[in-house]
Amino acid sequence: MHDMSEFRAVYLEELEEQLQCIEEEVLQLERSGTSAEGVSRLFRAAHTLKGSSAAMGYERIKQLTHEMEHLLDKVRNGQMKISAALTDLLLACLDGLKALQSDIQTHDRESWEITGLVQRLRDYGQAAGSVDEGVTGKANVTPVVTADSGLLETMELNPQERELLRQSAAGSRTVYSLRLVLSESCPMKVVRACLIDVELRAEEAVIHTDFNPEQMENDTVREFTWLLASSRTAEELAGRVRQHTDVERIELKAATMPEWLAEDEEQGKEQEQEQEQECTAAPEALAAPEGYGGPAMPEKHRSQTIRVHVDRLEHLMNLVGELVIDQTGLAEADKRLKQKFGGDEAVSAMSDLADHLTRTISELQDSVMKIRMLPMEQLFNRFPRMVRDLAKTLGKQVELIIEGQETELDRTLIEEIGDPLIHLIRNAVDHGIEAPGKRSHAGKAAFGRLVISAAHEDNQVLITVADDGAGIDAAAITASAVRKGLITEEDAAVMSDKQAIALIFHPGFSMAATVSEVSGRGVGMDIVRTQIERLNGLIDIETERGKGTIFRIRIPLTLAIITGLVVRSAGRTFILPMNNVIEIIRCAPGEFHLMQGRPVLQFRNQVLPVLRLDATLGYPAPEWEMRNIPVVIIGRGDKRVALAVDELAGNQDIVIKSLGAYVGKIGGVAGATIMGNGRVALILDIGGLIKLSEWKSL
Repeated sequence: MHDMSEFRAVYLEELEEQLQCIEEEVLQLERSGTSAEGVSRLFRAAHTLKGSSAAMGYERIKQLTHEMEHLLDKVRNGQMKISAALTDLLLACLDGLKALQSDIQTHDRESWEITGLVQRLRDYGQAAGSVDEGVTGKANVTPVVTADSGLLETMELNPQERELLRQSAAGSRTVYSLRLVLSESCPMKVVRACLIDVELRAEEAVIHTDFNPEQMENDTVREFTWLLASSRTAEELAGRVRQHTDVERIELKAATMPEWLAEDEEQGKEQEQEQEQECTAAPEALAAPEGYGGPAMPEKHRSQTIRVHVDRLEHLMNLVGELVIDQTGLAEADKRLKQKFGGDEAVSAMSDLADHLTRTISELQDSVMKIRMLPMEQLFNRFPRMVRDLAKTLGKQVELIIEGQETELDRTLIEEIGDPLIHLIRNAVDHGIEAPGKRSHAGKAAFGRLVISAAHEDNQVLITVADDGAGIDAAAITASAVRKGLITEEDAAVMSDKQAIALIFHPGFSMAATVSEVSGRGVGMDIVRTQIERLNGLIDIETERGKGTIFRIRIPLTLAIITGLVVRSAGRTFILPMNNVIEIIRCAPGEFHLMQGRPVLQFRNQVLPVLRLDATLGYPAPEWEMRNIPVVIIGRGDKRVALAVDELAGNQDIVIKSLGAYVGKIGGVAGATIMGNGRVALILDIGGLIKLSEWKSL
């Protein structure tokens, strides 16, 4: 017996998928107008939800999707057109379904009231039913539907067509003969027939047709015939074809299975039984694909994916992390044994085994990391509806372009990066893109462009949010910052445009005279940067007045296992995330200088503050001897710092472990890891390290 919670979990997964499908299709129909394929997909999604909800006993979702299905059927049959009012109504239904989804997830029952929405759907359907025929632009074609028991007896079908017919008859589909007559006034009859043929082949199983556009030298032929198998009723199939213009007559004949087809079926069963016996008697035949099944054996489709609970993936990731730690320990032990026993045969064998394990664990780690990856589409699918609603609320016209949906990122990071992206997008629509009147006055198109893209860049993902709006005014930012007391007038006078624009990330900074219900450019931008930096990421701005603004976000592919630079200071081992390491140099003590009492280093035409790691973390900082000092140039955002350490110990894969609730959050420390010798090393948080610094003198 299955626990009902298992069925509920499967139902909720299907509900989420179908709701996403409905949202995508409604928005596409709103942009492109009535599309036969889009309406059909929308109808199927509503129909699927109606059936599964009825099976689970969720009556409100069943009733709401039933009314949606009824309305969409009218669109599908050409009785109604897609309009702004209809897409608004369908999106309202989608919001209602999402509210019911939330009810089920939280309380396992439906509480959201659907009465008003159901009545709106019925009223709209009745109003559309009174519209005259000319509104739809379709011919009022009444299909002639008859049954014909002798239809297939006289047809000459080749072996492949006979086999396809046998498979269709054995299934739940009905075999029809479809005769289509186009109107004499149709300007391009072959082209119209081609469109109908492509549509039929996309949605039905076409067994045989006399339609061959390559053999039609003129455009006078207007009668065409298809033999096809369909799971639709005759009325549904006729209504589907009737949507096309220039259709004068439709004749549908439902065929019954002839005697020769039954004989073919018996022969097919006998062949399958013989093949099964051969496979049982000679298992080695399975190794020869050409000998298995015979040419008439249809290839069965098997799903290439399985659903796995997230907890299992997390547990698997933890186990791989333990293996990575053990691999580091094994490498340390191998190194010590080689030093102690030299070329001993047993040590050599163990070394080979350790190398093989290292390669295997590395491949296992890569595979598990890929399993955790999800396409950015999972996140980007939220944005079209959000942008559409924002633009409508603000009276703006926005063209949303999404690129790189297939770019993959760790599922945990996809969840974490969602809120910062939503904030940036809302800012772009509200304050970046101008109103249509302002855009026209500035010589721009009325439609603003908002481009959201993702791409892999080395071991990071680059996410870009770009608009072609008004851009950010650096002078206005500095003036606002001076008024708010965030900077002095002297500071503002010497600031570059880039430094001024970076002020929008300052806590509490705002450019808005009044706080907008949607957003205020600058309000909350410090939170955006904080969230991104917490993910060990970077955010950068590029803007030009009157041309637009680009936000670029770089985040690592995963946070579970990172590559770290191992350094030593004050007799202790620390880890610096390699994503924050810009360059490693060695400096003599004389290369450090004091500026306003603080140590600095001139590096590539920049003056960088210098931090001694031991002093910054509160350890004793003895005087350095006259020797070259290892210095790691680290950075986060637009900040660069020279970090002086005692020793560099190479880089290695690091498994991040939380310090736990007992220790809590420590400034400058992101977590810890277990080294190969079994000792714990702290992983440093670069942003926190910079803030924690008290600029100790050398």
